[in-house]
Amino acid sequence: MSRIAETFALQKQEGRHGFIPFITAGDPDLATTRDLIVELSEAGTTLIELGVPFTDPMADGPVIQRASERALLQNFGIAEILQTVVEARKQTNIPIILFSYFNPLLQFYLSESQGRTSPPSKRAGTSLEAGLVPPNSFDFNKLAREAKAAGVDGILVTDLVPEEAGEFASVLRAHDLDMIFLVAPTSTDERLQMVAERASGFIYAVSRAGITGAREEMSAEAEKLVRRVRRFSDLPVAVGFGISKPDQVADVWRYADAAVVGSAIVGEIEKASLSGEVVSKVGQFVRQLGAADR
Repeated sequence: MSRIAETFALQKQEGRHGFIPFITAGDPDLATTRDLIVELSEAGTTLIELGVPFTDPMADGPVIQRASERALLQNFGIAEILQTVVEARKQTNIPIILFSYFNPLLQFYLSESQGRTSPPSKRAGTSLEAGLVPPNSFDFNKLAREAKAAGVDGILVTDLVPEEAGEFASVLRAHDLDMIFLVAPTSTDERLQMVAERASGFIYAVSRAGITGAREEMSAEAEKLVRRVRRFSDLPVAVGFGISKPDQVADVWRYADAAVVGSAIVGEIEKASLSGEVVSKVGQFVRQLGAADR
């Protein structure tokens, strides 16, 4: 049983609900990212989504786009992100998943296969035309090995559809890493069945179609989607996109196993960066959202 599966199983046994924060690696810098992982762990969260910055984050709203832009200015790659996880692992065992577009993972593969220690651009996620090549054309065993060795528990690839994810999911499974998939209200039953067959750890249900970002009200479609997912899978279901308030977190807990909060937390990081108190202020914000009261 993976660390993610163990965490959700213990949560269910204790009658608690999950809280999953998203942060962008390297925003405002990798040292702070390491400290945020530890702080979020101590705040009572279930697991942490660690976003890999990318130049073309088409699924993300302006808050997370700006976070990627700030991070990319520092010229680091996935190798440095993995080292940050290594450092955080000295203080916490909380499950961590990489939340990435496919292109940065492809860059890591290309740079490593060519004997370089960082991507050609020296950036985590600068676009490559080679990204148009089918995912199954590459051998990602090295990525999986290094991610596992660093202490990563799973990977979610935003733009890797399940129809093209079979080989990638198999590689992760061979290295005891969970493959997390996104599903949306627009997902067909056939797509949900395919995700159920290939996913492990948990399934991420997007509350609505569109880009990430805080919303005043949650979509009623999220609850319907979770019910549909449960027809095909016994995996825990986490709901994200648009969650930014304690009452929204509590509402998601009525029907899902965990609530995911991204843009609201990244926005707090952006504001707190001006005062130099990122870690403490973000920890306080997450506790106020309800993570410590699960």
